[in-house]
Formats: sequence, C-alpha cells, structure tokens
Amino acid sequence: MILLGSTGSIGVNTLAIAKKFNLHVEVLVAGTNIELLNKQIKQHNPKVVVVAKSEDIPKVDHLDVKSGQEAILEVIEEAKSEVVVNALVGFLGLRPTLKAIECGKKVALANKESLVAGGAFVDTSKITPIDSEHFGLWYLLQDKEIDSMTITASGGAFRNWELSRLQYATLADTQKHPNWSMGQKITIDSATMVNKMFELLEARWLFGKGNYDAIIETKSIIHALVNFKDGSTTAHIAHANMQLPIAYALLGRVDTPVLQKVDLVELGSLEFRSIEKERYPIWEIKEEILKNPHLGVVINAANEVAIERFIAKEIGFLDISKTIIKTFEKYLHIKFDSIDDVFAIDKEIRQKI
Repeated sequence: MILLGSTGSIGVNTLAIAKKFNLHVEVLVAGTNIELLNKQIKQHNPKVVVVAKSEDIPKVDHLDVKSGQEAILEVIEEAKSEVVVNALVGFLGLRPTLKAIECGKKVALANKESLVAGGAFVDTSKITPIDSEHFGLWYLLQDKEIDSMTITASGGAFRNWELSRLQYATLADTQKHPNWSMGQKITIDSATMVNKMFELLEARWLFGKGNYDAIIETKSIIHALVNFKDGSTTAHIAHANMQLPIAYALLGRVDTPVLQKVDLVELGSLEFRSIEKERYPIWEIKEEILKNPHLGVVINAANEVAIERFIAKEIGFLDISKTIIKTFEKYLHIKFDSIDDVFAIDKEIRQKI
C-alpha cells in the first residue's frame, strides 16, 4: 500500500493492521513527526518516503526521501501498489485522492475533506471509507427499503458545559475529549460538531440521496444505525477502534478477530442526546448543506481558516461556527462546473476570511 499520513492515529492503526496481516507498505508519507516516522521505516521498510518539509529530509533514516505536496502526487503515480490509504488532514488531501483514482488505484479514505469539498467530482466507486461511522452504515446495509441513516457523535469536549461558558472556551479546553485522544484539528471539529457535519456530507456522497442525521451517544459504542421502512432499526456496535474499518478496507473481508467483543452486560447502559443548536450552532445549516452538498468546499475552507484564527487567539471558540455560517450564507447560490472551480472557490474563501 501507499500510506498517506503514517504518523497520525489512522496511520498508526493502519500499520498495526499491515503488521498483523503481513501487508507490504511501499510508500510512507508523513508530516513533521520524524522520530515516529523513523521507527515506522525501520519496522516496515518502505521503498520511498515523503515528508512535509525539505529541511527534514536529512533527519529521515532512508535513502529515498522526497518532500512536499507534488512529491505525494508523484509517488502515487509511480508506485506499483494498487491501494492508497489517505489519512491526510485537511483540504490538502483532495488532490492525492483525485490522483489515486486517476491512476486506477483503490482509495481507503480517512481524509474527510476529499468528499466534503470535492464529492461532486470524485468517483466514489473507487473509495472505501475507513471512518467508523461510514463503515458502520456499509456494514448494516441490506436489500431492504431504507427510511433513513443515522450516525453517532460523542458530543465533544463541551457536551456537559454550561452554555454560558462556551464563549470563553480555550484551545486547551477543546482538546479535552471525553472518550479518546485525537489530533488537534479533529478534536476542535468534534467540539464544534463540524466533524459530524462533514461525516453527514460524506455519507451523502458515499450512499447517495437520502435522509441522514446524527445523534449523540456518549460512550461511542454505537457508530451507526440504519432505519428501515418497516419500522425496524439495526445498529452497528463495536469498540471505538479504527483497526476494524481499516482491515476491511485493505482486505475486503475479515474473518479473524480484530477487536474484542462488546460485553453489553458490562457496558450496562447507553445514553443518547439530540444535537442542540444552542450548544452546536453549526447545526443551524445542517438541512441546507445536505440539500446542497456541493457547497461542502465552502464550509470546509471557512472552517480551516477559522480554526487557524482560533488557535492564534484572534477569534473566540463560538466565532468558528459564526464564520462558517456567515460564509455559507454568502456562497449559498454558487454553482460548480468542474473540480477546478472547487479549488478556485477554496482559494477565494481563504483569502477573503
């Protein structure tokens, strides 16, 4: 495989699956965590390595090291591997997804922005999602009439905060996720509920037009539910571990244990909550964005810039959602004719914000 984003949580779990099932890793692409990258190189012996910055090349323990976004596209084209695991963070993951599909490769996709921003121009038949929510939906689908699909959210760092405190939330506060440890940006996205908005958009592109929604399940044990027209509902229950969807994406079928089974008696109980607009203001535009999924590029660009400004202490936590909603309303009637339009609008929005 070609693994993009090897030192992040998805990348680390992908390499665990590669080791468990003896899969060859031809290319490793990483950011700036060179210490971890060197450990991965020693264990998996890739043919080529790509890092984000050219100044880090001498620090990498490998003879063939490249750097930068163009190098990522080059190795995708040149590599013999037929599978690309895209675990890059942010909009920069879109071009590698497009390049992989153009080269006839299968994409195991964890990069949300590829579909959120470019879903209208991405051939989803070449994509296998490795988000636990979309994997859960896929796992549950049957040859029956579907009424709606539901994914779950943890609620993020502020699910139990008093609403009056949210305007004073700091970057450190956003990182106190109640259920697990993730990267900085996705943990902020979890706190604003933007992450779940993105996953609803991904579901729309992956599974087609339909009724999609999300609810909070505080223990993150149920990942997805499919509601059938006969009135019944099925739920995907598993421990929150990305190795299961990764294994299916890489192997197609898995008949050996990957996770420990959930002990429902030990679990005891589950708690569900609705996603309230007062706590998660971004939910105000949920219905409108699902009616206009091509506008995902708008909310993604606004979100990425707003997060940068929040980290720099230029705006407050609630201003992230305000920035996204204001930008979305401004671009509500825009249309796209090609993928080039997507990149152009992304650039325009970043400059304006």
